[in-house]
Amino acid sequence: MDQLKQDRLADRIKGVLYGQAVGDALGMPTELWSVSQIRRQFPVGIRDFETGPRTNAIAMNYLRGQYTDDTSQALIILDSLRANQWQVNPTDLAQRFLTWAESVHAFEHNILGPSSKAALLAIQAGRDPQSATKTAVTNGCAMRIAPVGTLFTPDQLPELVSLVVAITRVTHATDVAFSGAAMIAGAVTAALADYDWSAVMDWASLAGDAAKRLGTPTWAASPQARLRLGLEIARATQDDVGEFTRQLRELVGTGTAVSESVPAALAVAYYTQDIRRCALLAANLGGDTDTIGAMAVAVCGAKQGYHHLPMGWGSLIDRQNPQQHLTTYVTALLAGRHQL
Repeated sequence: MDQLKQDRLADRIKGVLYGQAVGDALGMPTELWSVSQIRRQFPVGIRDFETGPRTNAIAMNYLRGQYTDDTSQALIILDSLRANQWQVNPTDLAQRFLTWAESVHAFEHNILGPSSKAALLAIQAGRDPQSATKTAVTNGCAMRIAPVGTLFTPDQLPELVSLVVAITRVTHATDVAFSGAAMIAGAVTAALADYDWSAVMDWASLAGDAAKRLGTPTWAASPQARLRLGLEIARATQDDVGEFTRQLRELVGTGTAVSESVPAALAVAYYTQDIRRCALLAANLGGDTDTIGAMAVAVCGAKQGYHHLPMGWGSLIDRQNPQQHLTTYVTALLAGRHQL
């Protein structure tokens, strides 16, 4: 690969990492709030990074520009993969999740999602977590997976699905969990390869279809079908953002279920096709705003690259989250692409 292509690829991988963190941090103050709650606290909406309001039981634990468990867990996954030659070691990954959770008092502060919390508490107690993982239909599996998509090219669909499933199985083992996580990772892979936006969505669905067959069957709605609906809404409302967000909330959903938040995030990325617009729309959407933002902006970051990030956003993320250095993961992911 010539240097120009290598630099472009590195910029896009950096765009995924910072996109994840930006969408997470911008959406944090409004997490799990309705639109009316958002407007009461922020009358003109979220227009910049904000400290988590004291009235938001989850966001109150975070300062302006800090990202949440979505990005923290994404980086934990990368740390575990790097330490194990880019292979999944479930015991190591679970222990890293537990160590992090205990260090930030995640169980006490209600930081973890319900599926991850149940699985990790079982592991912590020395019990088999399958009673939790085989029924897990919430989005902790997908919120943290976007950077894994940077390790692959579109001709590596089986390899991508295999790695996503192995990672996801630690806390989520259902058909929709595997499907939703593969859709987000797959969208990143396709966007990184500079597929057009329609092809990115098609490839995300293809990855979801391949992964779904490997999980425990559930009653949950199909994320792929909901994505098709979300894309129809996006195309029909392209000149009316208010109508787009209204229909997306009412027909696709923006809650914590994989079947809502994953298709909503991909529809938001498709609708905005821009890091800044995507991040701000997600933060004001209502529902699981930090997770939808993390997933959606990561996909936009893969497509556009870090250099499209608004001035000052990247430095704020670095300054407010000194426990990790996102730029160091770019080099590691570039190396990892050659080992898989």
